[in-house]
Amino acid sequence: MDLLLDAIEAVLAPVIGGINALLWDHVLVYGLLAVGLFFTVRLRLLQLRRFPHMLRLVVSGTRADASGISPFQALCTSLAARVGTGNLAGVAIALGAGGPGALFWMWCTAVLGMATAYAESTLAQLYKERDAKGQYRGGPSYYMTRGLGQRWMGVAFALALLLSYGLIFSSVHANAMAQALEGAFGLGQATVATGLVVLTAAIIFGGLRSVARFAQWVVPFMSVAYLLLAASIVLAHLPQLPGVLALVLRSAFGLDAAAGGLLGALSVAMLQGVKRGLYSNEAGMGSAPNVAAAVTPVPHHPASQGLVQALGVFIDTLLICSATGVVILLSGVLGEGGRDGVQITQAAMTVFLGDWGAGFVAVAMFFFAFTTILGNYSYAESNLLYLGGGRGGLLALRLAALATIAWGVYSKVQLVWDAADASMAVMAAINLLAIVMLSGVVVRLTRDYDRQLGAGVKPGFRIGEHPQIAKGVDAGIWK
Repeated sequence: MDLLLDAIEAVLAPVIGGINALLWDHVLVYGLLAVGLFFTVRLRLLQLRRFPHMLRLVVSGTRADASGISPFQALCTSLAARVGTGNLAGVAIALGAGGPGALFWMWCTAVLGMATAYAESTLAQLYKERDAKGQYRGGPSYYMTRGLGQRWMGVAFALALLLSYGLIFSSVHANAMAQALEGAFGLGQATVATGLVVLTAAIIFGGLRSVARFAQWVVPFMSVAYLLLAASIVLAHLPQLPGVLALVLRSAFGLDAAAGGLLGALSVAMLQGVKRGLYSNEAGMGSAPNVAAAVTPVPHHPASQGLVQALGVFIDTLLICSATGVVILLSGVLGEGGRDGVQITQAAMTVFLGDWGAGFVAVAMFFFAFTTILGNYSYAESNLLYLGGGRGGLLALRLAALATIAWGVYSKVQLVWDAADASMAVMAAINLLAIVMLSGVVVRLTRDYDRQLGAGVKPGFRIGEHPQIAKGVDAGIWK
Protein backbone atom coordinates (compact mmCIF):
# COMPACT_ATOMS: atom_id res chain seq x y z
CA MET A 1 0.00 0.00 0.00
CA ASP A 2 2.81 2.44 0.90
CA LEU A 3 4.62 1.85 -2.41
CA LEU A 4 1.44 2.51 -4.41
CA LEU A 5 0.69 5.70 -2.47
CA ASP A 6 4.27 6.92 -2.92
CA ALA A 7 4.07 6.34 -6.69
CA ILE A 8 0.75 8.19 -7.01
CA GLU A 9 1.97 11.10 -4.92
CA ALA A 10 5.24 11.36 -6.90
CA VAL A 11 3.19 11.96 -10.07
CA LEU A 12 0.62 14.31 -8.55
CA ALA A 13 2.84 16.50 -6.38
CA PRO A 14 4.51 18.57 -9.18
CA VAL A 15 1.19 19.19 -10.99
CA ILE A 16 -0.62 20.23 -7.83
CA GLY A 17 2.30 22.42 -6.77
CA GLY A 18 2.30 24.27 -10.09
CA ILE A 19 -1.42 25.07 -9.89
CA ASN A 20 -1.09 26.31 -6.33
CA ALA A 21 1.92 28.48 -7.13
CA LEU A 22 0.15 30.17 -10.04
CA LEU A 23 -3.28 30.76 -8.55
CA TRP A 24 -2.55 31.22 -4.85
CA ASP A 25 0.71 33.14 -4.96
CA HIS A 26 -0.29 35.49 -7.79
CA VAL A 27 -4.10 35.65 -8.08
CA LEU A 28 -6.38 34.53 -5.29
CA VAL A 29 -4.84 35.93 -2.11
CA TYR A 30 -5.34 39.44 -3.42
CA GLY A 31 -8.31 38.65 -5.66
CA LEU A 32 -10.48 37.31 -2.82
CA LEU A 33 -9.86 40.35 -0.65
CA ALA A 34 -10.38 42.69 -3.62
CA VAL A 35 -13.69 41.12 -4.65
CA GLY A 36 -14.90 41.14 -1.04
CA LEU A 37 -13.97 44.82 -0.73
CA PHE A 38 -15.61 45.54 -4.10
CA PHE A 39 -18.97 44.10 -2.99
CA THR A 40 -18.65 45.63 0.50
CA VAL A 41 -18.38 49.08 -1.09
CA ARG A 42 -20.99 48.55 -3.83
CA LEU A 43 -23.51 47.13 -1.36
CA ARG A 44 -22.79 49.87 1.21
CA LEU A 45 -21.48 47.69 4.06
CA LEU A 46 -24.39 45.29 3.76
CA GLN A 47 -22.82 42.71 6.09
CA LEU A 48 -22.80 45.27 8.91
CA ARG A 49 -26.00 47.24 8.37
CA ARG A 50 -28.16 44.14 7.76
CA PHE A 51 -26.59 41.90 10.41
CA PRO A 52 -29.59 42.05 12.83
CA HIS A 53 -31.90 41.32 9.89
CA MET A 54 -29.84 38.21 9.05
CA LEU A 55 -30.58 36.82 12.51
CA ARG A 56 -34.31 37.45 12.13
CA LEU A 57 -34.35 35.69 8.76
CA VAL A 58 -32.82 32.53 10.24
CA VAL A 59 -35.30 32.45 13.12
CA SER A 60 -38.31 32.89 10.82
CA GLY A 61 -37.15 30.61 7.98
CA THR A 62 -37.79 27.12 9.33
CA ARG A 63 -40.46 25.83 6.94
CA ALA A 64 -39.77 23.83 3.77
CA ASP A 65 -42.19 22.93 0.98
CA ALA A 66 -42.45 20.45 -1.90
CA SER A 67 -40.11 22.50 -4.10
CA GLY A 68 -37.37 23.52 -1.72
CA ILE A 69 -35.75 23.10 1.66
CA SER A 70 -36.12 25.76 4.37
CA PRO A 71 -33.67 28.67 4.85
CA PHE A 72 -32.67 27.17 8.21
CA GLN A 73 -31.99 23.78 6.62
CA ALA A 74 -29.90 25.49 3.93
CA LEU A 75 -27.88 27.39 6.55
CA CYS A 76 -27.26 24.17 8.48
CA THR A 77 -26.30 22.28 5.31
CA SER A 78 -23.89 25.00 4.21
CA LEU A 79 -22.49 25.15 7.76
CA ALA A 80 -22.14 21.36 7.64
CA ALA A 81 -19.79 21.89 4.69
CA ARG A 82 -18.14 25.03 6.11
CA VAL A 83 -17.66 23.92 9.71
CA GLY A 84 -15.22 21.06 9.27
CA THR A 85 -11.54 20.27 9.48
CA GLY A 86 -10.73 23.85 8.47
CA ASN A 87 -12.01 25.00 11.85
CA LEU A 88 -9.84 22.57 13.84
CA ALA A 89 -6.97 21.34 11.67
CA GLY A 90 -6.92 24.22 9.16
CA VAL A 91 -6.60 26.93 11.79
CA ALA A 92 -3.72 25.03 13.41
CA ILE A 93 -1.97 24.65 10.04
CA ALA A 94 -2.42 28.37 9.30
CA LEU A 95 -0.97 29.38 12.66
CA GLY A 96 1.90 26.90 12.33
CA ALA A 97 2.90 28.07 8.84
CA GLY A 98 1.93 31.74 8.97
CA GLY A 99 2.30 32.56 12.65
CA PRO A 100 -0.37 34.04 14.94
CA GLY A 101 -0.98 36.83 12.39
CA ALA A 102 -2.67 34.37 10.05
CA LEU A 103 -5.68 34.56 12.38
CA PHE A 104 -6.06 38.29 11.64
CA TRP A 105 -6.11 37.65 7.90
CA MET A 106 -8.71 34.93 8.43
CA TRP A 107 -10.87 37.57 10.13
CA CYS A 108 -10.39 39.97 7.21
CA THR A 109 -11.29 37.25 4.74
CA ALA A 110 -14.47 36.54 6.71
CA VAL A 111 -15.67 40.15 7.10
CA LEU A 112 -15.17 40.92 3.42
CA GLY A 113 -16.26 37.40 2.49
CA MET A 114 -19.70 37.97 4.01
CA ALA A 115 -20.42 40.40 1.16
CA THR A 116 -19.07 37.94 -1.41
CA ALA A 117 -21.14 35.10 0.07
CA TYR A 118 -24.23 37.29 -0.09
CA ALA A 119 -23.62 38.09 -3.75
CA GLU A 120 -23.08 34.51 -4.93
CA SER A 121 -26.03 33.04 -3.02
CA THR A 122 -28.38 35.82 -4.15
CA LEU A 123 -27.43 35.07 -7.77
CA ALA A 124 -27.96 31.34 -7.18
CA GLN A 125 -31.50 32.05 -5.96
CA LEU A 126 -32.34 34.29 -8.91
CA TYR A 127 -31.16 31.89 -11.62
CA LYS A 128 -32.34 28.61 -10.08
CA GLU A 129 -34.59 26.16 -11.94
CA ARG A 130 -36.74 23.11 -11.19
CA ASP A 131 -35.44 19.60 -11.80
CA ALA A 132 -37.42 16.63 -13.11
CA LYS A 133 -38.94 16.09 -9.64
CA GLY A 134 -40.03 19.72 -9.33
CA GLN A 135 -37.33 20.56 -6.76
CA TYR A 136 -35.12 23.64 -6.97
CA ARG A 137 -31.58 23.31 -8.30
CA GLY A 138 -29.02 26.01 -8.95
CA GLY A 139 -25.60 27.41 -8.16
CA PRO A 140 -22.67 29.05 -9.95
CA SER A 141 -22.92 26.75 -12.99
CA TYR A 142 -26.50 27.88 -13.46
CA TYR A 143 -25.88 31.62 -13.13
CA MET A 144 -22.88 31.36 -15.42
CA THR A 145 -25.09 29.69 -18.03
CA ARG A 146 -28.38 31.57 -17.48
CA GLY A 147 -27.07 34.94 -16.32
CA LEU A 148 -23.91 35.29 -18.40
CA GLY A 149 -24.84 32.97 -21.27
CA GLN A 150 -21.45 31.26 -20.87
CA ARG A 151 -22.11 27.54 -20.59
CA TRP A 152 -18.40 26.75 -20.96
CA MET A 153 -17.79 28.53 -17.65
CA GLY A 154 -20.60 26.57 -16.02
CA VAL A 155 -19.20 23.28 -17.29
CA ALA A 156 -15.65 24.13 -16.18
CA PHE A 157 -16.89 25.13 -12.73
CA ALA A 158 -19.06 22.02 -12.37
CA LEU A 159 -16.15 19.74 -13.29
CA ALA A 160 -13.84 21.50 -10.81
CA LEU A 161 -16.47 21.21 -8.08
CA LEU A 162 -17.07 17.53 -8.80
CA LEU A 163 -13.34 16.89 -8.48
CA SER A 164 -12.93 18.96 -5.31
CA TYR A 165 -16.16 18.55 -3.36
CA GLY A 166 -17.21 15.23 -4.77
CA LEU A 167 -13.80 13.65 -4.26
CA ILE A 168 -10.75 15.50 -2.89
CA PHE A 169 -12.28 17.42 0.01
CA SER A 170 -13.86 14.26 1.41
CA SER A 171 -10.40 12.69 1.59
CA VAL A 172 -9.11 15.76 3.48
CA HIS A 173 -11.76 15.42 6.16
CA ALA A 174 -11.36 11.66 6.38
CA ASN A 175 -7.62 12.13 6.83
CA ALA A 176 -8.01 14.65 9.67
CA MET A 177 -10.67 12.50 11.31
CA ALA A 178 -8.42 9.43 11.23
CA GLN A 179 -5.57 11.38 12.86
CA ALA A 180 -7.82 12.64 15.65
CA LEU A 181 -9.46 9.29 16.39
CA GLU A 182 -6.15 7.42 16.37
CA GLY A 183 -4.51 9.95 18.68
CA ALA A 184 -7.40 10.01 21.17
CA PHE A 185 -8.77 6.46 21.11
CA GLY A 186 -6.16 4.38 19.27
CA LEU A 187 -8.52 3.47 16.44
CA GLY A 188 -6.74 1.94 13.44
CA GLN A 189 -7.04 3.26 9.89
CA ALA A 190 -9.00 0.25 8.68
CA THR A 191 -11.59 0.70 11.44
CA VAL A 192 -12.00 4.42 10.73
CA ALA A 193 -12.22 3.90 6.96
CA THR A 194 -14.84 1.15 7.26
CA GLY A 195 -16.97 3.08 9.74
CA LEU A 196 -16.87 6.28 7.67
CA VAL A 197 -17.80 4.56 4.44
CA VAL A 198 -20.76 2.75 6.02
CA LEU A 199 -22.13 5.84 7.80
CA THR A 200 -21.69 8.11 4.77
CA ALA A 201 -23.35 5.63 2.41
CA ALA A 202 -26.37 5.33 4.71
CA ILE A 203 -27.11 9.06 4.29
CA ILE A 204 -25.92 10.13 0.83
CA PHE A 205 -27.99 7.48 -0.93
CA GLY A 206 -31.00 9.45 0.32
CA GLY A 207 -30.00 12.57 -1.68
CA LEU A 208 -29.96 16.30 -0.81
CA ARG A 209 -33.06 16.30 1.40
CA SER A 210 -31.65 13.47 3.50
CA VAL A 211 -28.45 15.46 4.03
CA ALA A 212 -30.44 18.61 4.91
CA ARG A 213 -32.58 16.80 7.49
CA PHE A 214 -29.50 15.31 9.16
CA ALA A 215 -27.64 18.64 9.15
CA GLN A 216 -30.44 20.67 10.73
CA TRP A 217 -30.21 18.56 13.90
CA VAL A 218 -26.48 17.84 14.17
CA VAL A 219 -24.86 21.14 13.09
CA PRO A 220 -26.44 23.48 15.69
CA PHE A 221 -25.66 21.03 18.50
CA MET A 222 -22.01 20.44 17.57
CA SER A 223 -21.30 24.14 16.90
CA VAL A 224 -22.82 25.38 20.16
CA ALA A 225 -21.09 22.66 22.22
CA TYR A 226 -17.68 23.52 20.76
CA LEU A 227 -18.17 27.27 21.20
CA LEU A 228 -19.28 26.87 24.83
CA LEU A 229 -16.22 24.83 25.71
CA ALA A 230 -13.86 27.24 23.96
CA ALA A 231 -15.59 30.21 25.61
CA SER A 232 -15.15 28.63 29.05
CA ILE A 233 -11.41 28.28 28.41
CA VAL A 234 -11.10 31.89 27.24
CA LEU A 235 -13.08 33.23 30.23
CA ALA A 236 -10.91 31.24 32.63
CA HIS A 237 -7.82 32.89 31.11
CA LEU A 238 -9.27 36.33 30.38
CA PRO A 239 -6.26 38.31 31.70
CA GLN A 240 -4.09 36.69 29.01
CA LEU A 241 -6.46 37.57 26.16
CA PRO A 242 -5.19 41.15 25.47
CA GLY A 243 -1.66 39.79 25.09
CA VAL A 244 -2.84 37.15 22.63
CA LEU A 245 -4.72 39.73 20.53
CA ALA A 246 -1.70 42.03 20.52
CA LEU A 247 0.46 39.13 19.34
CA VAL A 248 -1.99 38.41 16.51
CA LEU A 249 -1.89 42.03 15.31
CA ARG A 250 1.91 42.34 15.53
CA SER A 251 2.40 39.10 13.67
CA ALA A 252 -0.20 39.97 11.02
CA PHE A 253 1.91 42.90 9.82
CA GLY A 254 5.30 41.26 10.32
CA LEU A 255 6.18 43.49 13.30
CA ASP A 256 7.69 40.55 15.20
CA ALA A 257 10.10 39.83 12.36
CA ALA A 258 13.50 41.38 11.77
CA ALA A 259 13.43 44.46 9.55
CA GLY A 260 14.68 42.56 6.52
CA GLY A 261 12.03 39.90 6.91
CA LEU A 262 9.05 42.16 7.60
CA LEU A 263 7.54 41.92 4.12
CA GLY A 264 8.21 38.21 3.98
CA ALA A 265 6.49 37.59 7.31
CA LEU A 266 3.53 39.74 6.26
CA SER A 267 3.22 37.82 2.98
CA VAL A 268 3.33 34.40 4.66
CA ALA A 269 0.78 35.38 7.33
CA MET A 270 -1.57 36.82 4.71
CA LEU A 271 -1.21 33.82 2.39
CA GLN A 272 -1.93 31.28 5.11
CA GLY A 273 -4.75 33.31 6.66
CA VAL A 274 -6.57 33.94 3.40
CA LYS A 275 -6.04 30.40 2.11
CA ARG A 276 -7.19 28.68 5.29
CA GLY A 277 -9.93 31.29 5.79
CA LEU A 278 -11.35 30.56 2.36
CA TYR A 279 -11.05 26.84 2.91
CA SER A 280 -13.07 27.18 6.11
CA ASN A 281 -15.77 29.73 5.24
CA GLU A 282 -15.83 29.11 1.46
CA ALA A 283 -16.87 32.70 0.66
CA GLY A 284 -16.42 33.28 -3.07
CA MET A 285 -15.60 29.66 -3.78
CA GLY A 286 -19.04 28.97 -5.24
CA SER A 287 -19.91 26.06 -2.97
CA ALA A 288 -22.65 27.33 -0.64
CA PRO A 289 -24.74 28.77 -3.53
CA ASN A 290 -25.49 25.20 -4.60
CA VAL A 291 -27.56 24.61 -1.48
CA ALA A 292 -28.77 28.23 -1.28
CA ALA A 293 -30.48 27.72 -4.64
CA ALA A 294 -32.43 24.73 -3.28
CA VAL A 295 -34.31 26.93 -0.80
CA THR A 296 -37.86 28.26 -0.82
CA PRO A 297 -36.86 31.71 0.51
CA VAL A 298 -38.62 33.53 3.34
CA PRO A 299 -39.44 36.24 2.38
CA HIS A 300 -39.87 35.47 -1.32
CA HIS A 301 -36.88 37.42 -2.59
CA PRO A 302 -33.44 36.25 -3.82
CA ALA A 303 -31.65 38.65 -1.47
CA SER A 304 -33.11 37.05 1.65
CA GLN A 305 -31.23 33.79 1.08
CA GLY A 306 -28.06 35.73 0.29
CA LEU A 307 -28.26 37.33 3.73
CA VAL A 308 -28.75 33.95 5.42
CA GLN A 309 -25.64 32.54 3.76
CA ALA A 310 -23.61 35.63 4.67
CA LEU A 311 -24.38 34.84 8.31
CA GLY A 312 -22.90 31.38 7.77
CA VAL A 313 -19.49 32.96 7.06
CA PHE A 314 -19.70 34.91 10.32
CA ILE A 315 -20.52 31.79 12.34
CA ASP A 316 -17.82 29.70 10.71
CA THR A 317 -14.80 32.00 10.84
CA LEU A 318 -15.45 34.86 13.26
CA LEU A 319 -16.86 32.51 15.89
CA ILE A 320 -15.62 28.93 15.49
CA CYS A 321 -12.22 29.50 13.81
CA SER A 322 -11.50 32.33 16.24
CA ALA A 323 -12.31 30.04 19.17
CA THR A 324 -9.81 27.45 17.91
CA GLY A 325 -7.12 30.01 17.19
CA VAL A 326 -7.36 31.77 20.56
CA VAL A 327 -7.32 28.46 22.48
CA ILE A 328 -4.17 27.35 20.61
CA LEU A 329 -2.41 30.66 21.27
CA LEU A 330 -3.41 30.66 24.94
CA SER A 331 -2.07 27.13 25.38
CA GLY A 332 1.48 27.88 24.24
CA VAL A 333 1.77 24.64 22.21
CA LEU A 334 2.28 26.41 18.87
CA GLY A 335 5.76 25.73 17.53
CA GLU A 336 6.35 22.56 19.49
CA GLY A 337 7.78 19.93 17.14
CA GLY A 338 6.28 16.64 16.02
CA ARG A 339 2.68 17.78 15.64
CA ASP A 340 0.63 18.47 12.52
CA GLY A 341 -2.86 19.84 11.89
CA VAL A 342 -5.51 18.64 14.31
CA GLN A 343 -2.82 17.23 16.64
CA ILE A 344 -1.92 20.83 17.55
CA THR A 345 -5.54 21.57 18.47
CA GLN A 346 -5.72 18.38 20.52
CA ALA A 347 -2.53 19.31 22.36
CA ALA A 348 -3.95 22.78 23.11
CA MET A 349 -7.16 21.34 24.55
CA THR A 350 -5.15 18.86 26.63
CA VAL A 351 -3.31 21.77 28.28
CA PHE A 352 -6.58 23.11 29.65
CA LEU A 353 -8.75 20.00 29.99
CA GLY A 354 -6.32 17.20 30.71
CA ASP A 355 -6.36 13.90 28.86
CA TRP A 356 -10.01 14.13 27.91
CA GLY A 357 -9.30 17.32 25.92
CA ALA A 358 -7.83 15.26 23.07
CA GLY A 359 -10.87 13.00 23.19
CA PHE A 360 -13.21 15.98 22.99
CA VAL A 361 -11.39 17.31 19.92
CA ALA A 362 -11.56 13.87 18.33
CA VAL A 363 -15.33 13.68 18.89
CA ALA A 364 -15.79 17.26 17.62
CA MET A 365 -13.61 16.47 14.61
CA PHE A 366 -15.73 13.41 13.86
CA PHE A 367 -18.96 15.38 13.80
CA PHE A 368 -17.45 18.40 12.02
CA ALA A 369 -15.73 16.30 9.36
CA PHE A 370 -18.58 13.84 8.89
CA THR A 371 -21.20 16.54 8.33
CA THR A 372 -18.76 18.32 6.01
CA ILE A 373 -18.45 15.20 3.88
CA LEU A 374 -22.24 15.07 3.64
CA GLY A 375 -22.54 18.76 2.76
CA ASN A 376 -19.82 18.42 0.14
CA TYR A 377 -21.65 15.53 -1.45
CA SER A 378 -24.85 17.59 -1.75
CA TYR A 379 -22.91 20.24 -3.72
CA ALA A 380 -21.44 17.62 -6.03
CA GLU A 381 -24.85 16.08 -6.66
CA SER A 382 -26.31 19.40 -7.85
CA ASN A 383 -23.45 19.95 -10.28
CA LEU A 384 -23.62 16.41 -11.62
CA LEU A 385 -27.29 17.00 -12.44
CA TYR A 386 -26.32 20.26 -14.16
CA LEU A 387 -23.95 18.27 -16.37
CA GLY A 388 -26.78 15.89 -17.27
CA GLY A 389 -25.92 12.99 -15.01
CA GLY A 390 -28.83 10.63 -14.39
CA ARG A 391 -29.26 7.70 -12.02
CA GLY A 392 -26.14 5.98 -13.33
CA GLY A 393 -24.11 9.13 -12.85
CA LEU A 394 -25.38 9.60 -9.30
CA LEU A 395 -24.48 6.01 -8.44
CA ALA A 396 -20.98 6.48 -9.86
CA LEU A 397 -20.54 9.73 -7.90
CA ARG A 398 -21.63 8.09 -4.64
CA LEU A 399 -19.31 5.12 -5.10
CA ALA A 400 -16.39 7.38 -6.07
CA ALA A 401 -17.02 9.60 -3.02
CA LEU A 402 -16.93 6.56 -0.75
CA ALA A 403 -13.71 5.33 -2.37
CA THR A 404 -11.93 8.66 -1.87
CA ILE A 405 -13.00 8.72 1.79
CA ALA A 406 -11.23 5.38 2.27
CA TRP A 407 -8.16 6.67 0.35
CA GLY A 408 -8.04 9.83 2.46
CA VAL A 409 -7.74 7.87 5.69
CA TYR A 410 -4.46 6.32 4.45
CA SER A 411 -3.00 9.24 2.50
CA LYS A 412 -0.27 11.63 3.60
CA VAL A 413 -1.43 14.90 5.13
CA GLN A 414 0.48 17.45 3.05
CA LEU A 415 -0.42 16.15 -0.41
CA VAL A 416 -4.12 15.89 0.52
CA TRP A 417 -4.20 19.50 1.69
CA ASP A 418 -2.23 20.67 -1.37
CA ALA A 419 -4.69 18.92 -3.70
CA ALA A 420 -7.59 20.55 -1.86
CA ASP A 421 -5.92 23.96 -2.24
CA ALA A 422 -5.46 23.45 -6.00
CA SER A 423 -9.03 22.38 -6.74
CA MET A 424 -10.41 25.13 -4.52
CA ALA A 425 -8.30 27.70 -6.34
CA VAL A 426 -9.63 26.69 -9.77
CA MET A 427 -13.25 26.88 -8.53
CA ALA A 428 -12.76 30.21 -6.80
CA ALA A 429 -11.06 31.83 -9.82
CA ILE A 430 -13.92 30.93 -12.16
CA ASN A 431 -16.62 31.92 -9.66
CA LEU A 432 -15.08 35.26 -8.69
CA LEU A 433 -14.92 36.29 -12.33
CA ALA A 434 -18.59 35.37 -12.82
CA ILE A 435 -19.98 37.21 -9.79
CA VAL A 436 -18.04 40.38 -10.64
CA MET A 437 -19.48 40.24 -14.17
CA LEU A 438 -22.96 39.89 -12.62
CA SER A 439 -22.41 42.50 -9.90
CA GLY A 440 -24.91 44.89 -11.50
CA VAL A 441 -27.65 42.30 -10.99
CA VAL A 442 -26.65 41.88 -7.33
CA VAL A 443 -26.80 45.63 -6.75
CA ARG A 444 -30.24 45.90 -8.37
CA LEU A 445 -31.63 43.06 -6.24
CA THR A 446 -30.13 44.57 -3.08
CA ARG A 447 -31.59 48.01 -3.74
CA ASP A 448 -34.99 46.47 -4.41
CA TYR A 449 -34.83 44.57 -1.10
CA ASP A 450 -33.61 47.65 0.82
CA ARG A 451 -36.36 49.80 -0.71
CA GLN A 452 -39.08 47.42 0.43
CA LEU A 453 -37.63 47.10 3.94
CA GLY A 454 -37.36 50.88 4.13
CA ALA A 455 -41.02 51.20 3.16
CA GLY A 456 -41.97 48.88 6.01
CA VAL A 457 -43.32 46.08 3.81
CA LYS A 458 -42.37 42.41 3.64
CA PRO A 459 -40.02 42.09 0.65
CA GLY A 460 -41.19 40.17 -2.38
CA PHE A 461 -39.79 39.70 -5.86
CA ARG A 462 -41.54 39.41 -9.22
CA ILE A 463 -39.32 39.22 -12.27
CA GLY A 464 -41.95 40.94 -14.41
CA GLU A 465 -41.18 44.17 -12.56
CA HIS A 466 -37.48 43.91 -13.48
CA PRO A 467 -37.24 43.39 -17.26
CA GLN A 468 -33.61 44.58 -17.25
CA ILE A 469 -32.48 41.36 -15.53
CA ALA A 470 -35.19 38.98 -16.78
CA LYS A 471 -32.97 37.16 -19.30
CA GLY A 472 -32.23 33.64 -18.07
CA VAL A 473 -34.58 33.87 -15.05
CA ASP A 474 -37.34 31.28 -14.66
CA ALA A 475 -40.49 33.42 -14.72
CA GLY A 476 -42.56 30.57 -13.32
CA ILE A 477 -40.54 30.64 -10.08
CA TRP A 478 -40.40 34.42 -9.66
CA LYS A 479 -43.89 35.36 -10.76
